[in-house]
Amino acid sequence: MATAQTPHIAILPSPGMGHLIPLVEFAKRLVHQHNFTVTFVIPTNGSPSKAQKSTLDSLPSSIDSVFLPPVDLSDLPEGSKIETVISSTVARSLSFIRDALKSLVAKTKLVGLVVDLFGTDAFDVAREFNVSPYIFFPSTAMALSLFLYLPKLDQMVSCEYRDLPELVRIPGCIPIHGSELLDPTQDRKNDSYKWLLHHTKRYRLAEGIMVNSFVDLEGGAIRALQDKEPGKPPIYPVGPLVNVDSSSKADGSGCLKWLDDQPHGSVLYVSFGSGGTLSYNQINELALGLEMSEQRFLWVVRSPNDQVANATFFSVQSQKDPFDFLPKGFLDRTKGRGLVVPSWAPQAQVLSHGSTGGFLTHCGWNSALESVVNGVPLIAWPLYAEQKMNAVMLAEDIKVALRAKPNENGLICRDEIAKAVKGLMEGEEGKGVRNRMKDLKEAAAKVLSENGSSSKALSEVAQKWRNQIGI
Repeated sequence: MATAQTPHIAILPSPGMGHLIPLVEFAKRLVHQHNFTVTFVIPTNGSPSKAQKSTLDSLPSSIDSVFLPPVDLSDLPEGSKIETVISSTVARSLSFIRDALKSLVAKTKLVGLVVDLFGTDAFDVAREFNVSPYIFFPSTAMALSLFLYLPKLDQMVSCEYRDLPELVRIPGCIPIHGSELLDPTQDRKNDSYKWLLHHTKRYRLAEGIMVNSFVDLEGGAIRALQDKEPGKPPIYPVGPLVNVDSSSKADGSGCLKWLDDQPHGSVLYVSFGSGGTLSYNQINELALGLEMSEQRFLWVVRSPNDQVANATFFSVQSQKDPFDFLPKGFLDRTKGRGLVVPSWAPQAQVLSHGSTGGFLTHCGWNSALESVVNGVPLIAWPLYAEQKMNAVMLAEDIKVALRAKPNENGLICRDEIAKAVKGLMEGEEGKGVRNRMKDLKEAAAKVLSENGSSSKALSEVAQKWRNQIGI
């Protein structure tokens, strides 16, 4: 483990796999390329998930982790939003974080505390130990630009952002409708917005912010972020940090074997990430749209999450089997052309497979970056968090995604789905999107190479940390 002179970093991920994954990749870089040691200090409000545990257990011995004692959130109002839950978990864990840092200071050369987007309350504890506070921002430079701009926007605008007649102009970014800003901004009276604003005001207390993006992908936003202004921390684009480990899990569903038998670039991969679920009606439309498109597809399907009128019509058992929610005869009619797998697929391997030619995605940033690294063009289908912002950027700004448009009730209908799928997989529009994605794939490989801009940005941060202990 740590030699006396090895610089040590503590990383505080806020709850949720989507935040842990890029932080793990970041930790691996620090260890393998810069000879640091790392401890994950993980606040909890219950017992850690299996996925969290297995991810952390698989890491090299120079990356340690401690789960903090769970905090009690029973007094939070029923239906509190995810940002409130995450922020409260971190805020109520501060005494445990203090104990963890105290023990790290005693036995390592602790030079930095890195928190992710909702961890800024831990900055004060870091300062007590003279440890530099940093942010690792696991989303887009566009979202980060909004975070740094939000305290100002909040003062300028009195109505709800979604009621603004004009578009919101986030510095360096494509103008966007207020209704497409990230979820917690959609109700300014809600606690989740108050927490968001609280954190964004504290972002300027960080000594540096690393963002999981790169210049060729988000040039405008990154240039705006790097404009010098008093009190703004330096911004380091260090992405795309994604899990490319193809050996991580066995192919239990047989989808890789199935992909081996499909023509090159012919399959549309359909998945809504680790947190995304659709309504019963929407699953139905998606199935019929995929069928109408006549394209090959690999679909990771989950049970719907709305209280359908006929929920009791299914036996309790079948509610757990997502296949029972598919249209009658759908599996038979698409046999051979489509493969439906329940709940999970080895995404890193699917996206890097030669037969995969497109990805219908919820636009979670990890998934979007995995597509970029593999050069797979997208159909954008945002569900929650900052995904609508990501979708606007991917479809209208970078133009590596097509969008299927919802009707006035928010439902994306089968014809619209079939049109987007066909357009991506065999249309002219799809060709343009595919070529742009190919260029980005090359750019992504370049920025992560030894002298690439993202590798240099991370080296700069690592050197700043090293200087603190005089090495």
